[in-house]
Amino acid sequence: MRLRFLLLDAHNFLTKLEVTMQNSPCGCLRGVTRLVRLLLLLTSWAIVQAAPSKSLMVPMRDGVKLSTDVYLPTGEGPWAVVLVRSPYNKSQPAAAAIAKPVLEAGYAFVAQDWRGRFKSEGSDFLVFSHDGWGEHQDGYDTVEWIAQQPWCNGKVATIGGSAHGIAQNLMAPTNPPPLVCQYVEVAFSDMYRQSAFQGGAWRKALVEGWLAGNAFDPNTIRAFHEHPDYDDFWRQFSPESRAAEINAPCLQVGGWYDIFGQGTIDQYLAVNTRGGPNARGKCKLVMEPYGHGANDILKFPNPGRPAAASQTHWLDLWLKEGGKGVDDIPNVHYYMLGDPEDPDAPGCEWRTADDWPIPADVRPFYLREDGRLDWEPPKAERQSLSYKYDPSNPVPTLGGANLILAKGPMDQRQVESRPEVLVFTSDVLKEPLEVTGRILAKLWVSSTAVDTDFTAKLCDVYPDGRSMLLLDGILRARHRNTCEKSELLEPGTVYDLTLDLWSTSMAFNRGHRVRMSVSSSNAPRFEPNPNTGKPANADGEAVVATNTVYLDATHPSQLLLPVPKP
Repeated sequence: MRLRFLLLDAHNFLTKLEVTMQNSPCGCLRGVTRLVRLLLLLTSWAIVQAAPSKSLMVPMRDGVKLSTDVYLPTGEGPWAVVLVRSPYNKSQPAAAAIAKPVLEAGYAFVAQDWRGRFKSEGSDFLVFSHDGWGEHQDGYDTVEWIAQQPWCNGKVATIGGSAHGIAQNLMAPTNPPPLVCQYVEVAFSDMYRQSAFQGGAWRKALVEGWLAGNAFDPNTIRAFHEHPDYDDFWRQFSPESRAAEINAPCLQVGGWYDIFGQGTIDQYLAVNTRGGPNARGKCKLVMEPYGHGANDILKFPNPGRPAAASQTHWLDLWLKEGGKGVDDIPNVHYYMLGDPEDPDAPGCEWRTADDWPIPADVRPFYLREDGRLDWEPPKAERQSLSYKYDPSNPVPTLGGANLILAKGPMDQRQVESRPEVLVFTSDVLKEPLEVTGRILAKLWVSSTAVDTDFTAKLCDVYPDGRSMLLLDGILRARHRNTCEKSELLEPGTVYDLTLDLWSTSMAFNRGHRVRMSVSSSNAPRFEPNPNTGKPANADGEAVVATNTVYLDATHPSQLLLPVPKP
């Protein structure tokens, strides 16, 4: 099913690219334009079309009407209905790929353009603000409208990934009575922490690239920039904080390299533990070896989603069986990553768990002055390493949890060789090392600036020297205590920072090494910190900072790894 949503994204992108190239005065683009047209044709062929039975303008509570297509299956109704709400133009040929398996399963299907998008009325200013529990509740209103139609049997489910999944998560706390279940793929549970300002740093490539690439109101970016701290503005985009109001069970699907990977886990945990009586204890989690689409480098074997966690199975379970058999499905399916080039290596397989995180012992890997990662804590009284961070020459992004940029596990040696990147590597592993859970880096640091960023990367070093990225994280120092308030640094003072690298499941193979690198930038994945205490997008000159990481007995900087219990 994820492939169908990715086809929709790809078709949308190629359509806009074709228009851009047609309008270009450069004759050298003509051949590329022909290639784009061919790709458009191929994506259309790849999706067997199903024509909508009717197209309607559905009124919302404020009178604005949203363009809505209704697909009805063969046979006699009424039917349970599956809904997708989209910013990508429901009339594209690719949208039929989403409808086809739903119709084949015996459900009606409804696709709707978001407010202000394509044929729908209204404004798309402040993306996602119309889909939750605010003044406009377009998801709630649409579900209620569907339930009142003669072709609906009163049961509605929602599906979709990425933007479609985010709309589901935001609609869930409004708790429309006809909503029976949700199948959510790759979506955030808190926009500030997982999408806009991860670790307090602006996710420039993701947010600006997606909004501009899909021609959203440009004032949306300006509105986001006006709120660099977590405040009431951002609480309207945090469905996990309202989990107690969610009463529809969800199956959350994410990926270890996905842009919203931690959000998938956090939404599952929030609803499954704090949700309403119909949702609590009935949700499921699936974590795949993907990013937001396929990885660009490493290809893991047997990545296909387990049948018990498929979309059709989940819909049938709730829309046809009333939830009977939900306890027979493992609460968690997760793919343990590994060395895909060694057939005898551990990992590279699906596992199940009763809950998340799985039981584990947190083991610290200590950063040493000589560049080692060591299980033994340092004993020296005063040791540190320093580097200069120049915001005008940031460390370039190379893989990771990206959307617009190259994604997934890429070789980091090119950036690890830079003078402002501190690299710490373990001894060669004599036995495999399994790590499953949330990864944290605890750093003792100081800076000559009043504000700066610290970044951390976790890599799997192959015997041939490749340093393949597994996770990365960032923390804006002024948000070291809370994202709700900025607290500037006192230059030269030593602070204790905890960087969240999010979660993974990985089996480091024997003969490999574990590596952690520390620096202060990762651009354009994150907008470089100017080191002035001002917002990254503010006018004014940036300042070069000398940043120091402490590595002694009093300040034992460390990588914290959750090692599963036997």
